[in-house]
Amino acid sequence: MFNLFNDTPVVGKASTEILCPTDIVFSFIGANLLTNYPRWSPEVRELEKLTEGDVAQGSLFRQVRVDQGNRSESTFKVTAFKPVTRICFEGVSNPYRCDYVLEVVDANTTRLSFTFELLKLEMHMRPFEKLICFAVQDGTERTVRNIRKLVESEADLAGALV
Repeated sequence: MFNLFNDTPVVGKASTEILCPTDIVFSFIGANLLTNYPRWSPEVRELEKLTEGDVAQGSLFRQVRVDQGNRSESTFKVTAFKPVTRICFEGVSNPYRCDYVLEVVDANTTRLSFTFELLKLEMHMRPFEKLICFAVQDGTERTVRNIRKLVESEADLAGALV
C-alpha cells in the first residue's frame, strides 16, 4: 500500500519574472537574507545568523518556523552563494534544500526559479505524502509571489524617492 522505504524527495518548483534588475533581486534574497527571509516567508518566526561576517557560502543560520500550527526549529547552511545567479541553503539538522536561481531576462527583468526539496520524509509522515506534496508546491508558489511583490514594491518606492 505505502512504500515506506522510498527516499524520493518531495519537490516543489515555481518561477516568476520580477520587474527589477538581477543584482537587486540577488541582494534582496542573498546578501540580505537575514532581514528579508522572514518577510517573504512569514512562517519564519525567528532567524539567527550563527557565523560571523556577510552572508556567504558556509554561513550557518538557526530558524524557528510555525507551519500550519506546527513549530519546528532547524539549522541550515548556505551551500551555494554565487552573486547575481544563485543562493542555495540546506538543512543541517533536518533534510531539506532551498535553491534560488536568478536569470537575466533583460536589463530590468529577472527570472527567479525556486526549488524546495524535502529530502526525506520520516516514517510516520509517509501516509500523508500526497498532502505534503501539495503543501510543498503551494509553499514554493507562495514564496516566489511574495518575493516578487516585496522586491517590486521596494523598487517602485525607491524609484518614487529619486
